[in-house]
Amino acid sequence: MPLPRIARNAVFAAVIALAGVAGLANAQILDTPASHAVIMDHETGTILFSKAGSEPMVPASMTKMMTAYTVFEMVRRGELSMSDKFTVSENAWRKGGFPSGTSTMGLAPKDTPTVEELLHGVIIMSGNDACITLAENISGSEEAFARRMTDLAHELGLNSANFLNATGLEAVGHVISAEDLAKLAKLTIDNYPEYYAWYSLPSYTWRDFTQANRNPLLEVSGADGVKTGHLEVSGYGLTASAVRDGVRRTVVINGLSSMAERASEGERMMRIAFNSFDLKTLTPAAVTLPDVSIWLGETQKVPVTLGNEVRLAGYKASLEKAKAEIVLPGPVEAPVKKGDKIGKLVISVEGQPPVEAPILAGADVGKLGFFGRAIEGLSQMIGGGENQS
Repeated sequence: MPLPRIARNAVFAAVIALAGVAGLANAQILDTPASHAVIMDHETGTILFSKAGSEPMVPASMTKMMTAYTVFEMVRRGELSMSDKFTVSENAWRKGGFPSGTSTMGLAPKDTPTVEELLHGVIIMSGNDACITLAENISGSEEAFARRMTDLAHELGLNSANFLNATGLEAVGHVISAEDLAKLAKLTIDNYPEYYAWYSLPSYTWRDFTQANRNPLLEVSGADGVKTGHLEVSGYGLTASAVRDGVRRTVVINGLSSMAERASEGERMMRIAFNSFDLKTLTPAAVTLPDVSIWLGETQKVPVTLGNEVRLAGYKASLEKAKAEIVLPGPVEAPVKKGDKIGKLVISVEGQPPVEAPILAGADVGKLGFFGRAIEGLSQMIGGGENQS
């Protein structure tokens, strides 16, 4: 007995409009002088814009986001306490203190700051001496701690990461992608909100040395973190996150020519992140889907519903270009129970990975009796199968 030919069911235009899904913004829509750039919607984790975003790059001091996150994890696991005191070595002082000429917390040999004080030095002052002191006291050497950072990054799904030190100072092969830095910012915000708040502090003082937070976006509405970076080999970079009207966006840029360009481009990209992109919600109650044909059922069609809520983020100019369709794995054969998964709704736009949600049967459909099946089989033989549209 021949089975009906199954075609993909096009979803009503109203559903497409409701979906509000957008394609990945590209250089034809948006460009930036940054060599690497990413805009990410925080709630969904959707990468809204990417320029070389998945390519490993030199992160400079943006590395310190991972240094801090590794310590946060150890505190949560009980391996460390924020009140533990660590001794500053001469190596940490020479490589990351005032003698180094790099960003520093201002530590001196044999100082005994607490873990919490050192984290403030890492996060706010970008202190290389604070990073090295944490690394040496935790793992015995900076190199060993960097291996721990890399292992944890991979556990978190940040697969582009390869850390060779805790500071972000130049080392061949020390890399992470802009997309993974955005994901790291999301992990920090979601998992450690109490510590993430430190990223927004305007300055920090160790003894008589005060350093202002280098993040130029902290003056921008809603901005609350996270970290700058600069080396000659990397240019000027920034990972920044902000919340407006309950929506959070994260921007990563790198490879800029000056602090001034980093500040202006960071502000421009953050403005675009909120003004040019949108977040939509598809709920089962708000979506009307076409009935699906049933093979050998007591009725020829079954109503279907969206199986779960779907959050979609995308470029506003592309909303009307979204396409949605019901995709069935094959003929839907009776009997069907209400709530059975019978297919999926696939929403897609060119350049963006498809978003999928299950489609559930909205009613029971019993199987035809013997004579009904015989008549259905005969009609299929005569008609050559049924197209669904």
